[in-house]
Amino acid sequence: MQDTNDLKRVVIEPVTRVEGHGKVTILLDEENRVKQARLHIVEFRGFERFIQGRPYWEAPVLVQRLCGICPVSHHLAAAKAMDLIVGVDTLTPTAEKIRRLMHYGQMFQSHALHFFHLASPDLLFGFGADVAIRNVIGVAAKHADLAVQGVMMRKYGQEIIKATAGKKIHGTGAIPGGVNKNLSIAERDSFLKDIDQMTDWARGALKIAKDYTIENLETVAPFGSFESNHVSLVREDGAMDLYHGNLRAIDAQGGKIFDQVNYQNYLDYIAEEVRDWSYMKFPFIKSLGSEDGWYRVGPLARVNACDFIDTPEAEAARKEFMAVTEGKPNNLTMAYHWSRMIETLHSIEKIRELLEDSDLQGTDLVLKGDRRPEGVGLIEAPRGTLFHHYRVNEDDQVVMANLIVSTTSNNEPMNRAVSKVAMDHISGKAEITEGLLNHIEVAIRAYDPCLSCATHALGKMPLVVRLVDHEGNEVAKKST
Repeated sequence: MQDTNDLKRVVIEPVTRVEGHGKVTILLDEENRVKQARLHIVEFRGFERFIQGRPYWEAPVLVQRLCGICPVSHHLAAAKAMDLIVGVDTLTPTAEKIRRLMHYGQMFQSHALHFFHLASPDLLFGFGADVAIRNVIGVAAKHADLAVQGVMMRKYGQEIIKATAGKKIHGTGAIPGGVNKNLSIAERDSFLKDIDQMTDWARGALKIAKDYTIENLETVAPFGSFESNHVSLVREDGAMDLYHGNLRAIDAQGGKIFDQVNYQNYLDYIAEEVRDWSYMKFPFIKSLGSEDGWYRVGPLARVNACDFIDTPEAEAARKEFMAVTEGKPNNLTMAYHWSRMIETLHSIEKIRELLEDSDLQGTDLVLKGDRRPEGVGLIEAPRGTLFHHYRVNEDDQVVMANLIVSTTSNNEPMNRAVSKVAMDHISGKAEITEGLLNHIEVAIRAYDPCLSCATHALGKMPLVVRLVDHEGNEVAKKST
């Protein structure tokens, strides 16, 4: 164990322009050389515990309270698990397509929010720009058209969520075995009216992200980057599928670690460990062990892992993306932004496809079968693969819940990015400025982390209580 008593500590608290609360600690020696850099999650929320004892049909609504940014993802992952609990393996065409429309609306609005409001200040003004302008207000002042686009794209996605889930945030549309409403002709037509504009804006955002990456490749390539494994859902034919599929894991060269795994059996392939300095767990691929089995999820992993995308413009964009690395997985951390905008274009293409499908006006909404005691629901949330696993007793009460959220899977990669950027950009500097520290936040923001979602871990968690006197001296300490 490294002795940290003689090291200087620099703290970034809170990490800004992300969802939730986290901090970064950097330990420096007397010459300002970085000895350790870590991302800490500093809030705890016990969803896996307090959902126990609740009726199973409440789960798709209750678990959304994990987050106000990506509630749809939790809503649908839990609903997919509860489909199995009520004995439904395949939904009606209307139910599945309504859920897919809800999900693509969520992907569209969430990706737009992150790119335009959270990430774009760094890309437009530079990592070390004046903090007074390096924010969404600065974007609105200098690039008003982009700020408006971000707002309107998010609004469009949110209206789709409202039409399919009943509310923009914490909706109730997905229920065990199906959905509770279809899409009216009037609702369909209102969305089709703006679909061309949304598609144009998605193309424009993709171009910004692509051009930024290519034009700055010399600096982007090493920035917080490293080789890694990648995990995502893929369709049976290998296509990207953000709503449903089987698990695939690839290594840094594109070799398959496992493929087409039924996610009901995820525990045979994925494990988690706890470390004493974070409330977020560290998942890994069992066959590789915790040292080598960590992996990335999210847009970068999905574009790397899939064989193709089944919408034409996004597939053309994917081919351009993969050409940068000559067909091998792209392991550049900053390439998350480019891949995220590929998914944004894919989402609006899928929204158009679904809106033109008459099944959305169907009336066969819910199915029911023979009750089961257990179910696992997976979905590709905006930030990556989301696992929801439940057991239910004979009294219809949830007795076990295990959630592996996207940001949890990216925990080890984010910490590696933090460490690499700290070593490359801060270590040995005579003066550590706010702009230099923002470089670390830029690396974290590339993952679009949802720290609130990730702070609910099951198992023995680190709790340290310190008693200090009026001068700040520690007089007692208790660890559990």
